[in-house]
Amino acid sequence: MTLQRSSGVLLHPTSLPGPYGIGELGAQARQFVDWLAQAGQRYWQVMPLGPTGYGDSPYQAFSAFAGNPYLIDLETLRAEGLLQDSDFAATPDFDPARVAFGMQYVWRNQMLDRAYAAFAFGGAQDLRDDFDAFRAGEADWLDDYALFMALKDAHGGLPWNAWEPGTRDRDPEVLAAARARLAGAVERVQFVQFLFFRQWNAVRAYAKERGVQVIGDIPIFVAMDSSDAWANRDQFYFDDQGQPTVVAGVPPDYFSETGQLWGNPLYDWDAMRENGYAWWVERFRGSLKLYDIIRIDHFRGFAAYWEIPFPAETAVNGRWVPAPGHEMFQAVRSALGTLPIIAEDLGVITPDVEQLRDDCGFPGMAVLQFAFGGGDFSVNDFLPHNLRENQVVYTGTHDNDTTRGWWVSADESERHNFRLYTSSDPTEQTFTAQLMRMAFESRAGLAVVPLQDVLNLGTEARMNLPGTTGDHNWTWRYDPAALLPSLATSLRALTESTGRLQRGE
Repeated sequence: MTLQRSSGVLLHPTSLPGPYGIGELGAQARQFVDWLAQAGQRYWQVMPLGPTGYGDSPYQAFSAFAGNPYLIDLETLRAEGLLQDSDFAATPDFDPARVAFGMQYVWRNQMLDRAYAAFAFGGAQDLRDDFDAFRAGEADWLDDYALFMALKDAHGGLPWNAWEPGTRDRDPEVLAAARARLAGAVERVQFVQFLFFRQWNAVRAYAKERGVQVIGDIPIFVAMDSSDAWANRDQFYFDDQGQPTVVAGVPPDYFSETGQLWGNPLYDWDAMRENGYAWWVERFRGSLKLYDIIRIDHFRGFAAYWEIPFPAETAVNGRWVPAPGHEMFQAVRSALGTLPIIAEDLGVITPDVEQLRDDCGFPGMAVLQFAFGGGDFSVNDFLPHNLRENQVVYTGTHDNDTTRGWWVSADESERHNFRLYTSSDPTEQTFTAQLMRMAFESRAGLAVVPLQDVLNLGTEARMNLPGTTGDHNWTWRYDPAALLPSLATSLRALTESTGRLQRGE
């Protein structure tokens, strides 16, 4: 994929404003798209859109194919007659600045229960044909996911490998009985997915009409407690009891002295090779229904991945294991054609990772917050003058502090290197704008900045601190009053002056 000179903003939909405690795919999403278009931005980058579980991380979803029910716009459901005014009578007093996922789990699921009940008892029957078509078209993943979620609820939320053996091991007779017994719960899950995809597709169409495309994530691994692992157990390293024998993570790095123990099950690449990497073909096919461009998180795992014996307390005692990235991507290309992919090639990057990225023609990434560390920082690959055209440059990502917060807490050596490189001495107030300009002025084809940096916010607006499960992770929401027209005007001016605004935009 070749990048045209352009720019975009990173914002997960959960961070959108709105009255019901979390961002939704309704009016506020469209208003954000309008603002992006006014600001001359061609891309809206989001994190994975899957249904989240414990810890609320979008990178640990119950399905690699499903959408997050929390994002469903309730006002749209009211307009469609699936919810009534009386259903909103007990709406909690939500914090507009933070997502309370626990409250969403209880209250929003109750609202979606009411919406499904209204539909099941004859409401909004103009949706019936579309719903039936959706179920048929997405059956390859939806049937397993819906049954998985219904069974999970019936088991009090326990992970699938704690279910009784017949259900855990997918005995055909046991599953047939479960489908009959839980038919209503299964259809409820399917209907909620229909609502999500219907609304997300409407937002994407709205964005496309305004010249805005969506960049979205594929996490390289799936969650241990997911329908993907349960329904495709032979594609992973599991024992006879459904316990993983090895799990994923990364060795000690910039973020953690003991590495990061993610705990995801690891792929059995030999088994995947036997069926032509069919699971990956379908995963990319599903992601292309959600996004215009796919960012592969932890791309280096397709060259070699960090394998940690299970169980483990940290990620220290692991080993690098080669992965068949070339072969897998070729299989996907043969099935789907050219892939619009950005490779997240951060972290411990070795020549084999660079070779895989370049052989596939995928743009890599650079983060300017990483550009000024180290002794001889002049050789740092992330310095603006070292960037490549076929690359995406970020001030920071969802795993970094905000740029303002980073400057406040940066080592004095990093501050010194920045001053030396730029012949400037920025203040806390001016640093973010300066780093944004450096990103936009660089020769990298695409420049992306988190909305927190556009708003010049501090550490209080950080999205995630890797390796932690803090209460503030994934919860930040922006104040709609901060998204001023004047801010769009200044961002558009920066975009135009650095050659990232195309004629006619």
